[in-house]
Amino acid sequence: MIPEGWEIAAVSEICKLQNGHGFRPPDWSESGYPIIRIQNLNGNQNFNYFAGTPEQKWLVPPGQILFAWAGTKGASFGPTIWKGPTGVLNQHIFKVFPAKNVDKDWLYIALRHVTDRIEAKAHGFKATLVHVKKSDIDQHSVLLPPLHEQREIAETLATWDRAIETVEALIANARAQKQALMQQLLPHGTSPPKKRLAGFSGEWRTLRIGDVTKEISERAGEEAGYPVLSCSKYDGMVESLTYFKKKVYSDDTSNYKVMRRGTFGFPSNHIEEGSIGYQDLFDAGIVSPIYCVFVTDAQVDDGFLYKLLKTDRYRQIFAAATNASVDRRGSLRWKEFSRIPLPLPPLAEQRAINEAVNAVADVQRGYEAQLTALRQEKAALMQQLLTGKRRVKLPESEVA
Repeated sequence: MIPEGWEIAAVSEICKLQNGHGFRPPDWSESGYPIIRIQNLNGNQNFNYFAGTPEQKWLVPPGQILFAWAGTKGASFGPTIWKGPTGVLNQHIFKVFPAKNVDKDWLYIALRHVTDRIEAKAHGFKATLVHVKKSDIDQHSVLLPPLHEQREIAETLATWDRAIETVEALIANARAQKQALMQQLLPHGTSPPKKRLAGFSGEWRTLRIGDVTKEISERAGEEAGYPVLSCSKYDGMVESLTYFKKKVYSDDTSNYKVMRRGTFGFPSNHIEEGSIGYQDLFDAGIVSPIYCVFVTDAQVDDGFLYKLLKTDRYRQIFAAATNASVDRRGSLRWKEFSRIPLPLPPLAEQRAINEAVNAVADVQRGYEAQLTALRQEKAALMQQLLTGKRRVKLPESEVA
């Protein structure tokens, strides 16, 4: 069903796509016009420069619509409104020029909609890296409303964009507050932090990790049904199938280690990257035999310890211990791990520090949930507005 007053148009009828220039290393310079490459479309400021005299068609001013026709699905592929300085356009990116009676802001939204269709059809090696020809874009059709309705659609969706930007800023602020709080309350070495929470003055002790923890080597055996877990650098323990979207573990898991709820674990060959996790996803899961699994005793608050072990300081300690290990495979085994120094305040202070950081983290998670909802609402609204299933309310002066 085509809404009254709308028409079907091919992308080639609503805009012109003009390819960039193939700048090669001999063209690069230390100064001049920044060369806009695909990696620069998402804010990357690592530019090569062109110091020669550019052709007019190479120049990209701020506000120009660009379309990367080769890039990563969901990231660099598709349309972008250039927000950087005036530069020259590299190959694999089109400059986009709206046709007569086509609003630029609406055009960007329509091309975003076309991009979603192209990405949905990507398969095989194109599932992640999408690479298309100009004709693949031009042949797509869109529903074209009158110019005044295009503008109203663009302004309506811009309201959601402004809300999204606001929440993104709130998330960034909450993340910075959490990081600052952790830097203040968690030790950077073997000494207590300079700032203490109000009401706490007890002595900090410097122990070894092995003094307050115990390694666990329970094997899965023939037990079936345990979810397979992996440890990620930033997210800690994750369910392997959900995280990787495919099976990356052995068919025979009988020798895998069991991680019960409330245990810590790390892959001995990747801990120098900060890959250490806390298992609070399931009553029990299993991990590869290369993992070290351990549990704390009554002297330790697990939340406090997990936050401490995930700091950059401990990542550096893990890397140094791995490099010093006699294991030639670049692994950090339990024996060396258990000797790492561990500064600990009294248990009550550990819990208070954990709760203080969690309170800020809860605020951040609340904003992140709000951001997810806004993005979903915008996507649904965009689908309805671009297909005419939902119409914007126009001023009476423009209805005629």
